[in-house]
Parts: sequence; structure tokens; C-alpha cells
Amino acid sequence: MFKKLPLVALLAASCGAQAASPDELAQIRAQIAEMKQVYEQRIAALEQRLADSEAKAVVPAAPPLADVKNAPSAASTANGFNPEVSLILQGQYLNAKDNGGRGISGFLPVGVDGNTRSRGFTLDATELVLAANVDPYWRGQAIVAMVDGTASVEEAWFQSLGLGNGLGLKIGRFRSGIGYLNEQHPHLWDFADAPLMYQTMFGSEGSYGQDGVQAKWLAPTDLFIELGAEVGRGANFPGSDRNKNGNGASALFAHIGGEAGPANEWRAGLSLLRSSAQARASLLNDAVNGVDALASFSGDSQTLIADFVWKWAPKGNPKYQNFKFQTEAFQRREKGELACADSSLASSCNGVVDAYRSRQSGWYAQGVYQFTPNWRAGLRYEQLSSGTPSWGLNTAAFAVDAYKPQKTSAMIDYRWSEFSRVRLQVAQDQSIRGLTDHQLTLQYIMSLGAHGAHKF
Repeated sequence: MFKKLPLVALLAASCGAQAASPDELAQIRAQIAEMKQVYEQRIAALEQRLADSEAKAVVPAAPPLADVKNAPSAASTANGFNPEVSLILQGQYLNAKDNGGRGISGFLPVGVDGNTRSRGFTLDATELVLAANVDPYWRGQAIVAMVDGTASVEEAWFQSLGLGNGLGLKIGRFRSGIGYLNEQHPHLWDFADAPLMYQTMFGSEGSYGQDGVQAKWLAPTDLFIELGAEVGRGANFPGSDRNKNGNGASALFAHIGGEAGPANEWRAGLSLLRSSAQARASLLNDAVNGVDALASFSGDSQTLIADFVWKWAPKGNPKYQNFKFQTEAFQRREKGELACADSSLASSCNGVVDAYRSRQSGWYAQGVYQFTPNWRAGLRYEQLSSGTPSWGLNTAAFAVDAYKPQKTSAMIDYRWSEFSRVRLQVAQDQSIRGLTDHQLTLQYIMSLGAHGAHKF
């Protein structure tokens, strides 16, 4: 049958050379129709053979569920490990008065180093961040902070991915979920330094870290509702490392938020931190005798924090223009025993041990306006109230009597992208009794590599 193909081609070619009669045209049409029919039959036969073969093929049985769970995934093999890696570069120039290493007046200093913010050119902590999904059920992250030749583990935790029902679990070393600013790393701050409130609560680094377990629950509602609880070692200020079984600190927090029209978002929160201290060291300055005295507190500390954040952006798009207002307030109550000792006999509190009780508070409020895609400006005011601590040596010599530290800061920054920023900040700092410090800070922040999404 296929031998007719040359004949058909020859006839078609001859038709181009001379006109064909009606009988010849009818014959050509008949041959073409015959060829179409033959090919359609052969294609149908092949399709039927393919269908029969597929139906007879043996499908391998699915492996047991246990084998599936234990089978190595691509992400768990050595070649599949591809973590998110980033490096944060930070540095600044600070022009400020020499404060003699004194801490915030009216408050027991955090540790024995006083206020150690260096003047002149300094390199802030360089942060190396590694993060990846461990498997479909867990995600891990580690942050190593490097400062002047020393490295420390700032965070190292893993968290759940699939508990369901809005539940989440985080285990390891992490920034506590209390307050608003606490979970943010310094490169995310809107100002070059932490508010006085955070320095008083947790130290110059401005955050409270926890070695322990954190549980969160997100309500299945249109309104954002988040509840959380933590238990941990409690080794950081206002607690201390007590070298004992059990937990040394616990925290509860609740956050609620939502939208107010297409251009506004808000969030409010309330947090409670409880911790215990054993011989928590502080260095008191004896202004009368000109010596420093080592004080140690043993007792219980309770910190209550309230926070509120409001964000505005035209039609909800913050790329070109936006405004953020945030404020936080705290109250801390401590009760226990304060011992004061020094090797120098000139100290006014050498060998004194007495009951100690305090109720102190503070707050800050700030607003930051982005008026172009690259430029922002902000203003922050803050104030503390030391109250009147009850202590046997409640004297002006040790600057733990009533005082209201305050500070006003203004900043303007420019960013080339979300990964590079330079900031100029001026401040009037009156946190130390008898000293008004006019400060100027020039800061840079550069982020290399993968960069996770920021919190609200």
C-alpha cells in the first residue's frame, strides 16, 4: 500500500506541469483519502497497545509509613543542606562627655562595669546568622556576635513548624517575647542606642535573653491575638545564675492587634517577667569618699511592661511613605537583701547588710517618619522614675535615692536599600545626676546575605 506514495508524488508533480482531467483529479483525491484512512487505523492500533501495556504494568507497593518518616529527605542530606547565611556589620562614632563609668542615677547598675559605651570610633557587634529548616517539623537558627576578638552565642534555638492549632514552641537560647523592642536586634532599632528604659531593665545591650522554653498560641480570629509563656534559667539581669535545678525566671505575655482602615495598623501588649537573684553584683559609686563599693542583691524581681505600636502608610503601602509611633512603659518591684562591701575601709558601706525594697518605673515614646523611599527622621523622649528605694544606706553618696533620669534624641538616616543604612543622631542625655551630656552619634549598618522578614 505504501508503494503508492511515489506514484502519488509523481502525479502531483505532473499536475504542476500540465492540467489534469476531471477523472485524474478524482483518482488523486481517492488515493489521498485511502492513505488517510490507513494511517488513522495504524495510529489507533498503537494507542490501544500503549493503553493495554500501561494497564498490565505492576505498580510497586507504597513503603510502610515508618519507612517514609525515617527516609532521608533532600534537605537532610549533606548536599541538600543550604542554610540562610547573613552577616551584620555595624559601627559608629560617638562624641560625648566622659561619664566616669557611672550608670543611670537612682538605679542599681547592671553589673559592675557601669556605663561602658565607648567614645570615638568603635566597631559594634558583628553578627553571623545561620538559619534553615531542619526538616518539615523544625526550624533552627544561631546568631554569633563578635566583638574585638571575642565571640559569644547570642541566640541558638529551634522552633516547631507543624504543631497546628496556632501552637508554636521554641527551645534553646532566644530573645524573650516580652515587650515590643526586646525581640529586635540592634540593627533593626530606629535609633542608635536602646532606650533608657531597656538599659535599666536589661543592661546596655537593651534586651533580655533566655535559656529555656517558649510556647506561643495564635488565636484563629481576624483580630491578631497572641499569648505566650516562657520558663528559663534566668541567669541574666535582673536575675542571676544561681547554679540550681529548676527555672530561675518565668514570663507571660499577650499581644493584640489589627487594622484600622486600609492605611493603619496597630498592636498592643502586656508582659510580666519574674526572676530571682542570688548575690547579683552592682558597683556603687561613693561620691562622698571617692571610692566604689561592691553591692550584691539577693531576692525577687518582678517587671511589668506595657507596649503600643501604631503604623500608618498611604493605602497600606509603606515603600514610599510611612510613619511609626511606638511607646513602652515599665514598672519593676524588687524585694530582698542588699549587701555592700569593699576592701577599702574608706567605703561608707563596708560590711553592711540590710533589707532592700524598691518600686521603679519609666517609659519612652518615639515617632519615625519616612518621607521618601530613602530618608527617615525620628524623635524620641524618655524618662525614668527611681522612686525612693528602702535601704539602710539610702544616702546621696551612693546615688540610689529618688531621681528622674531623662533623655531626648533626634535622628535622621539614609538607606540605599533595605540592606545598607547610615544614621546621624543627636541627644541630650540627663540620665546621670549633675551631668547634661550633649551627644552626637554617626552610625552605619550593613547587612550581607539572606535577610529574614522583620517582625511587626
